[in-house]
Amino acid sequence: MNYQETTNWLFKQLPVFQLQGASAYKEDLTNTLLLSEYLNHPEKDLKYIHVAGTNGKGSTSHLLASVLQEAGYRVGLYTSPHLKDFRERIKINGEEISEEFVCEFVANNKSFFEANELSFFEMTVGLAFEYFAKEKTDINIIEVGMGGRLDATNIITPLVSVITNIAKDHTQFLGNTLQSIAMEKAGIIKMDIPVVIGEYTSETREVFVAKAKETHSELFFASDLIKENYPSALLGDYQISNKKTAIQTILVLQMQGNFAITEENIQNGFLNVIGNTGLQGRWQQLKSDPKVICDTAHNSHGLKIVSNQIQKEKFDELHFVLGVVNDKDLDEILPLFPKNAHYYFCKPNIPRGLDAEILQQKAANFQLNGKVYNSVSNAYQTAMNKAGKNDFVYIGGSTFVVAEVL
Repeated sequence: MNYQETTNWLFKQLPVFQLQGASAYKEDLTNTLLLSEYLNHPEKDLKYIHVAGTNGKGSTSHLLASVLQEAGYRVGLYTSPHLKDFRERIKINGEEISEEFVCEFVANNKSFFEANELSFFEMTVGLAFEYFAKEKTDINIIEVGMGGRLDATNIITPLVSVITNIAKDHTQFLGNTLQSIAMEKAGIIKMDIPVVIGEYTSETREVFVAKAKETHSELFFASDLIKENYPSALLGDYQISNKKTAIQTILVLQMQGNFAITEENIQNGFLNVIGNTGLQGRWQQLKSDPKVICDTAHNSHGLKIVSNQIQKEKFDELHFVLGVVNDKDLDEILPLFPKNAHYYFCKPNIPRGLDAEILQQKAANFQLNGKVYNSVSNAYQTAMNKAGKNDFVYIGGSTFVVAEVL
């Protein structure tokens, strides 16, 4: 199979949480451990930072990778989901895995995948570990797909575990309370391995303290410990806490003595994060006159910060290109959006996308009014045609809406 056929097979043959939802969620690590054994445990000799959290884990992972690249290390980076191309998920020093490697990995192991009904995530994690092992990386930043305890990435023992924050998202899998979600994510904390917490609440703090006590893990609350706020190419207000989390994680690595990282490496890593890693979709400006911003924030915790940031902008009229997936709690996120805006409702082009008509009806209950469009690009094009040069256009609500405008 060529690359297109290979990725089509990966997406279509097996459940992918991001496209299908519940049917892709596995309840234990049996398959991942089986695959690891079959591949001869490629993850065993690698060094890791393991990053979980409801929001900010992608940005934090990319900030860490960029800093370590600035320090001269060969850095593997595994993240999800991708925006345009599957290969974005697996990079070394900002360079995506080759199409050839993806094709060969699937071709060589396809019969095993099929016989054991491996999920998309399990196969992709196996691919990442195999690639990083073959390429002899110095360190690897591994972002959790969802949750933590049962995530396919959770067969590694990292140098440090990182949990960015806890908010309500994917509640049908992780539980309805902040404590239950925190317990799932705290499942990445390993025996005697230090853990960095980005943000916490009174409910989640006690979960982390109890788990760290149980595993004899030194616990660092970045929001309390870090005062610096270095400038970064990532401009969203929510990046302030992600930067603190990354700095605290680097300090832990420095204390361990395995990596030589200077303050200049941290500063340059933050400034050059987009160039070093290729991160997209985080308060990303696509145009000016009118100013066009896209952002992947998609739950109340992230959207609250984004909404506040929009209100700080100067504009004549506000235009919102908005689409969501069908498992979002609209009663929780729609009140966060400004009423003084023109809305262009659309459905991201994936099976989990919520019909734009339903979104429009729900939004009207919160005095958010606008028309329905048959595609994201149509909604975006109409917004651009209607917007004056002093207006502000925002595109978001879902990672998959952003992916269609990039």
